[in-house]
Amino acid sequence: MNQRFRTWWQPRKGLAIAEACIIGLVAALSAVVLKVGSGWLGTWRVHSADLLPAWLALPAIGLSLGFVAGCLVQRLAPEASGSGIPQVKASLANVPITLSWRVAGVKLLSAIVVIGSGMTLGRQGPTVHVGAGLAAGMSRLVPTSPDHRRQMIAAGAGAGLAAAFNAPIAGVLFIVEELLQDLSGLTLGTAIIASFIGGVISRLLGGGSLDLNLELTQSSSQFSIPEIPFFLLLGILAGLLGALFNRGLIFSIKFYRKLHISLPLRVALAGFISGVVVAMLPASFRDNTGLREYVITGEAHISVAAIAFAAQFILTLVAFGSGAPGGLFAPSLILGSCLGHIIGVCELYITGVGSPTTYALAGMGGFFSAVSKVPITAIVIVFEMTTDFNLVLPLMIVSVAAYLVADKVVPGSLYEKLLELNGIILGKEVPIEEGLAKLTAKDVMQERVETLDAEISLEEAMQAFARSHHRGFPVVEDNRLVGIVTQSDLLKIRDRNLANDIFLKEIMTPVPMTVTPIHTLSNVLYLLDRYQVSRLPVVDGRKLIGIITRADIIRAEADHLNCDNGTLKLRPEPSYVVYQTRSPSIGNGKLLVPVANPETAGILLQMAAAIARDRHYEIECVQVMLVSRHSSPSETEVSTAKSRRLLRQAEVLAKKWRISLHTQIRVTHDVAQAILETINEQHIDLILMGWKGSTSTPGRIFGNVVDTVIRQAPCEVVLVKLGTTVHSFNRWLVPMAGGPNSPLAIKLLPALITLGNNPQIRLTQVFNPSELKPDMTISEQAIRQLMRRRKLSSTVIALPVQADSVAEGVINLVKTEGYDVVVLGASREGLLQHAIQGNIPEAIASGVESTVILVRGAINN
Repeated sequence: MNQRFRTWWQPRKGLAIAEACIIGLVAALSAVVLKVGSGWLGTWRVHSADLLPAWLALPAIGLSLGFVAGCLVQRLAPEASGSGIPQVKASLANVPITLSWRVAGVKLLSAIVVIGSGMTLGRQGPTVHVGAGLAAGMSRLVPTSPDHRRQMIAAGAGAGLAAAFNAPIAGVLFIVEELLQDLSGLTLGTAIIASFIGGVISRLLGGGSLDLNLELTQSSSQFSIPEIPFFLLLGILAGLLGALFNRGLIFSIKFYRKLHISLPLRVALAGFISGVVVAMLPASFRDNTGLREYVITGEAHISVAAIAFAAQFILTLVAFGSGAPGGLFAPSLILGSCLGHIIGVCELYITGVGSPTTYALAGMGGFFSAVSKVPITAIVIVFEMTTDFNLVLPLMIVSVAAYLVADKVVPGSLYEKLLELNGIILGKEVPIEEGLAKLTAKDVMQERVETLDAEISLEEAMQAFARSHHRGFPVVEDNRLVGIVTQSDLLKIRDRNLANDIFLKEIMTPVPMTVTPIHTLSNVLYLLDRYQVSRLPVVDGRKLIGIITRADIIRAEADHLNCDNGTLKLRPEPSYVVYQTRSPSIGNGKLLVPVANPETAGILLQMAAAIARDRHYEIECVQVMLVSRHSSPSETEVSTAKSRRLLRQAEVLAKKWRISLHTQIRVTHDVAQAILETINEQHIDLILMGWKGSTSTPGRIFGNVVDTVIRQAPCEVVLVKLGTTVHSFNRWLVPMAGGPNSPLAIKLLPALITLGNNPQIRLTQVFNPSELKPDMTISEQAIRQLMRRRKLSSTVIALPVQADSVAEGVINLVKTEGYDVVVLGASREGLLQHAIQGNIPEAIASGVESTVILVRGAINN
């Protein structure tokens, strides 16, 4: 099945080659536009500084153009901020970051404005981002696989780098070394084609990176064996300073965020600071490209190189931390050339031999390698720009040494650290075959299973099928799987004209094919295909714990293909808040009320208000909306009109009783999960929720949602089953068992009895008929506890009742004397484990028609 899926998606190689050609052409054109546009704007800026006072012109231009660039990004494409390479890397790792023509266009325009304003940022990073964005937009025009789209995006990024540096080989290596880390034939093929075309077109149209005088640099560059220690020293210094540079970038970003100002103001501030600093430096510092080439050719004095290094270092941190759209490649090259020039001049002064130009070019590769952690790409970029074979060995020594030192001081990729600042953590990708092979039935199954009881009639079974979209149901008896029934079984019975009063167990398929939780996905696929069934129950012994359908298998594969960081996302996504209102936090605690049924919401809210007023709590009212598991809660459009009308009931009641009320609507795949998330996020002290009084889910006591909340909620839980006389709260019965949970019910009574008129309370203890004289000490202590809390106007009595069991005694007492409400205190185990054994809480709640309130204390973890 996996092979058929991948074959269906496999794109034709001709299509991939055609796309790569177009991508290379478009990326080259964008690189030329970026160079020409930023160059023209930079020339205008330098000319303006000559006509007007530099201290006025440069800061003003930096401030105004920075603000314009920030507005472009913030209003049109926030994804276009920064270098762009981290965004491309995240997109290739299947993180949902937007790459499109819109992002590419905004990145191109804003980068032209930023670089032209004089900020010390490069155009190579934006060119990579623009190329990837254009490729992503093109890939959407042709329906192909996610893998193919990733390869095209990587090809676009490589073409952008090749066009920016006129270095097609470096573009290919950058894809392999940093972005995709993939050596497959199609990836290499498309990358080579796109990068080659990008580099050639860019060179033909004048998009060169350095425009160096190659004859001068080649005649000046030289290398001898005695210089190796100096090149090693240069590599070590480049590594240390590169690591410091990376840490400075992270610090700068965090510092700007602490200012709490908008992106346009941050970029404007960076432009203003850059203009002020550059205005105080010599005029040669106003043109970044000219400064770099001035240093490389060896004409700069060592003091000029040192000032240039310090200024470029600080101004790059100022500009990049603001989020301005610009890259780090050009600043890294300038810093490396300055550092190399300084070491080269020192070496020439000490030994009398050597070339500062060689050290400047080797320093470019070394500092670039230390910052970007791509030593091979760094070596090839400088070599392709100079085409000087004399540089290869010095470049290798400096770049590798710088990489090793920088990675030792600050381990990890700078781009991944930038992503982590935005909450994106990239992990090692798991191959599809390896990931799916590790899946078991427990990972894929649906835990919530709709079942039919074996004792229902054929007519009831047909009604169940009519109400559901399922084509088959597991059949259970005493919570154990005994068979399975499908629509085909019902059609066969209808054709035989059998009576509708026969039982389901007579027509079901007994002893169905099942799997255990530890069965692998391959075993499940084999059984589904071998026996031509569409669903397989998952059992633990004979207990039904889940079911697997063919749709679940497809969902597992889709989730794995589209997972973010190599981990399977088979569990529900977090719920998403689509609507909320907040009130002043003035209470001593918080009470949560999930509302769903308009018919019962009113009385539940009245109970919540009574408890909240008694304990001085705030009320958190939540309405949960379920959406399909095939869609994300955060991305699904929902209508909240009905839900808001339900929440308005709570708002009216809270206003009447002067209680602080908060409301919210959550979209989720799982109701219990949404409730538990609300409890944790809002620090809930008590949850009050309704229960319909019965459940058909095997293995569950009160139902999936309630059982999960009882088991996992750390706060106090109050479960209410409303009776047929829901508006009557006059006669209260409180069974006292003597355990530690009985006081929970007593503690709740003073608040709840305010709902009735002249309420009467009876505390009762159930005694075995063989006992002669019952001990009423527990009930008498409870009465004293009630009287100590507040003066009650209600009548409180304590009378025993004799019966063979507690459940039987309470049920008979309610039926014979007509009590309106029964309040029971129970532990988590008492509500779940004891109920499974047929004991008190669930048996009483199901056995009477009156309102039953079950109270479970908070869990001390």
